[in-house]
Amino acid sequence: MTDPLAPAAPSEGEAHASLLDPALEAAILQAVEDGFDAQIGFTCDLVRFASRRGAERPAQEWLARQLSDRGYGVKSFLVDLAKIHDHPGFSPVTVDYRDALNVIATHEPRTPRGKSLILNGHMDVVPEGPLDMWQVSPPYEPKIVDGWLHGRGAGDMKAGIAANVFALDALRRLGYQPAARVHIQSVVEEECTGNGALACLVEGYTADAAIIPEPEDERLVRANVGVLWFEVLVAGHPVHVREAGSGANAIEASFRVIESLKRLTEAWNGEKHACPPFADHPHPINFNLGQIEGGDWASSVPSWCRMNCRIAIYPGDDPKDRARQIEEHLARDLAGDSFLGNRPPQITWNGFFARGFVLPDNTEAEQALARAHRRATGSDLETMVSTAYLDARVFVIYADIPCLVYGPVTRGIHGFDERVSLASVKRITGAIALFIASWCGLEPIDV
Repeated sequence: MTDPLAPAAPSEGEAHASLLDPALEAAILQAVEDGFDAQIGFTCDLVRFASRRGAERPAQEWLARQLSDRGYGVKSFLVDLAKIHDHPGFSPVTVDYRDALNVIATHEPRTPRGKSLILNGHMDVVPEGPLDMWQVSPPYEPKIVDGWLHGRGAGDMKAGIAANVFALDALRRLGYQPAARVHIQSVVEEECTGNGALACLVEGYTADAAIIPEPEDERLVRANVGVLWFEVLVAGHPVHVREAGSGANAIEASFRVIESLKRLTEAWNGEKHACPPFADHPHPINFNLGQIEGGDWASSVPSWCRMNCRIAIYPGDDPKDRARQIEEHLARDLAGDSFLGNRPPQITWNGFFARGFVLPDNTEAEQALARAHRRATGSDLETMVSTAYLDARVFVIYADIPCLVYGPVTRGIHGFDERVSLASVKRITGAIALFIASWCGLEPIDV
């Protein structure tokens, strides 16, 4: 009788950890299927937590209990600014971190023989916007319609957190556990700074590879941009509206600042051919005016306007250099403005100050994921580049850990009626379970 834990013979030119016995692969995928109803329920429970920035703690504590009940060693810790402030991957913050709680669950094998792994996900979600614009269900009341699970965070990325947990559950259902150390990480601050994942690294959590099941339509991210967040404060000259011509309207002046930043964005997009991963991308550098507020009274010329902005930078760019370019561009471009030339806008860097990354080609980890994906989905693994921020930069740049960003099909993330394909979640969970079995190796739970 064939030993299901014995490695299969590799095909020519295929190097890697261990190849799995086909019967074991089928059993793992069936175990994922058998546990999928429970996985959906677990994901719905997560979606019910309104885990916006600063409010993640209840969800994190719930997850910590779930992981502890599974027998993992669980550690929760607050992001400590003093520990990460001087790290080159740190992003500046203006908020209180007293509830910025990370959760780490660790599996330790009896006899380590495989490669170690981090399964990472983020618990924070973006604000939901006006509730009356959600058409299918309120954002924190999960609802399944035609095979899609709706709710804020369902795709980005609570389905991914659940996939990490239930991939391991599937192996346990068969009586196996990884034959290597595995850290399950649930972090905060992914949507605004990346400091949550960075804090885990500074605390000493490393591995031979990492997986982040971000919603990437079942593709592997080959590269992603860096991101800068900044606040622009424009000061005006207030007068009564009857004398509007003698004042300076800060809100109207802010429009000229935005047009200047759009010109800079197009100039940066013109540099894409110097960055091979993005050379063929139609518009890799996106600028966004995300928030704007200003003025105090409808009949007073506004004396202030504050804007919160986001812009991308290329992999390899130093955030400090690009930040300086923004400041110098605005000073130069607005020098001739009748008002802003004498009272330039003030910039504060208040969030993402993050580099982009490029995943090395054809690592052993990527090969293992490609095989797992092919077995779970019946198709070859495709790659993509991302114009969004990803925590993978922490692993790839600062720890030389291959980080595989690979997750389910979604629609509407950061928008209304966010949803994730449950069929896709099942495929992703199966691929992650197969990857764990191959990368880490397996050992029986009971001896």
